[in-house]
Amino acid sequence: MADLDTRPVPVAHPGKQRHEHAWLTESRHSTSEGVLLYVRCSSCGIRRVDLQAHPQAPPNAISHEIERT
Repeated sequence: MADLDTRPVPVAHPGKQRHEHAWLTESRHSTSEGVLLYVRCSSCGIRRVDLQAHPQAPPNAISHEIERT
């Protein structure tokens, strides 16, 4: 009997290792919304764009993670 409140177990894509990204800032610039940070994972090379709206707040991802080909 299946429980309707359970969720499927996430499955990693074959051949891809999941890890916690270690983001390095490659460049940044100020905007009217805050500071845009262009970041890259030091381990796998995936990139994304973050926005830091306030200097004392952590940045938020505003783009999808993009694999460099």
